[in-house]
Amino acid sequence: MTDKFSNSLDSNLKNTQGSSLQGSARRVSRDRERERLSAMFPSNSQHFNHVNAVAIQDVPALNHMDLNESSAFMRNQASDGAPPYAESLMSNSKKLQDDLEKIGSKIKQHEDNLKFLKTQKNQLDDSILDMQVSLGKYISSRAPKPEDEDPSHVQSEEETIEQILKYEKTAAGILCQLKTRHAVQVSNLTSTQDVLGVVAMLGKVDDDNLGRLLSEYLGVETMLAVVCKSYEGIKALEMYDEEGGVNKGLGIHGLGVSIGRALEGRFLVICLESLRPYAGEFVADDPQRRLEIPKPRLPNGDAPPGFLGFAVNMITIDRENLYCLTPGGCGLRETLFYNLFSRLQVYRTRAEMHLALPCISDGSISLDGGIIRTSGMFFLGSRVDAGLRFPKSSTISELPERYFEIGKQIKQKRWEKERIQEDMQREQHLLDQAKFNFQIKKQEFVKFLADSSSYMTQVVPLLAFKRN
Repeated sequence: MTDKFSNSLDSNLKNTQGSSLQGSARRVSRDRERERLSAMFPSNSQHFNHVNAVAIQDVPALNHMDLNESSAFMRNQASDGAPPYAESLMSNSKKLQDDLEKIGSKIKQHEDNLKFLKTQKNQLDDSILDMQVSLGKYISSRAPKPEDEDPSHVQSEEETIEQILKYEKTAAGILCQLKTRHAVQVSNLTSTQDVLGVVAMLGKVDDDNLGRLLSEYLGVETMLAVVCKSYEGIKALEMYDEEGGVNKGLGIHGLGVSIGRALEGRFLVICLESLRPYAGEFVADDPQRRLEIPKPRLPNGDAPPGFLGFAVNMITIDRENLYCLTPGGCGLRETLFYNLFSRLQVYRTRAEMHLALPCISDGSISLDGGIIRTSGMFFLGSRVDAGLRFPKSSTISELPERYFEIGKQIKQKRWEKERIQEDMQREQHLLDQAKFNFQIKKQEFVKFLADSSSYMTQVVPLLAFKRN
């Protein structure tokens, strides 16, 4: 009886101790499992740095999983007697890691290819635009003209002078009168030695219609403005008495009185050395020293249709006025005409100009009569030809052969652009497919993490119990 009771007590004690040991093993395994998971999920993984960040940023597990550490843990567990499935987990983990890295590399490669192709396309767009600007004078001659325009009439330099002389009681009219009829005397006058000329006579255009539009854009007052090289020239044009009133007997006022044309009202004078010149580069090897202004771009990156060029570069300037008119060595284009036109854009039609509104900041004109002064300021209604406009250049007849050559080059560039656009579409398709494959592989990897975590939750307690 006593022996039975002792045996029963020993058995109960063993059972109690066994239960206690199993409880301790479970607690130890849970603690070790937390440590293992902490080791398996460090904050910065070194294995996915070159996988596209956009593609994986929505998968926290991928950003925090250290697969090498996990594989090492599985290897240790397998050596401690864990089932062979641990080795399979390690192998699958390495394979998934390699697959994700390969797909990530493909994504980056396709993105780099797209970036390169877009750069090539933009360069072709710029080349095409440059050649279209060169052809602008021919295109403009085929552009629709206002109904009231006489296409047979082209204004010459002599006709522009005659138009200025009609404003006989202006500073410009007086200076032109003196220059055409008293040229010898004018060259010796101190009051006019610094005068370069009148705006309307300092530039020419290759198309008479363009000359009309630019003149209308500037307005008669600006077209009649007198241009001086320095502030000393401005002081010589007008002098004042002791009370601050204009001395009608000196300067240009005195010259007007001397030829029977007393100057009336105010007049505009432009001082070149006081203007802020264009600060950018010039078109390489261009005898006219045209300005290298970045071409306009629509929000999607494309060139606006119908763009012919910038007005400041469509003015032809006499060679002697291209250089060294200011102490800084600047010519008329980067001083006078850049300040008058800034980045005024020229388009073939009003409809194309309106389509390009998102990339127009300093105004624009169209060859069929549209005018936008500045962004948001439209000039509407029918125009009235004041007759005063820039004279037409006489160099256009020398370029027909060059015109056809440039047209051929434009056609070739457009063909190259179409091929690049096809390559871009192909690369975009491959990029989309690679990103799709990445998402599929990512889901497979996340499922693997969940399955392996479930497996480790079952195996670790057994291993912990075995060690104890």
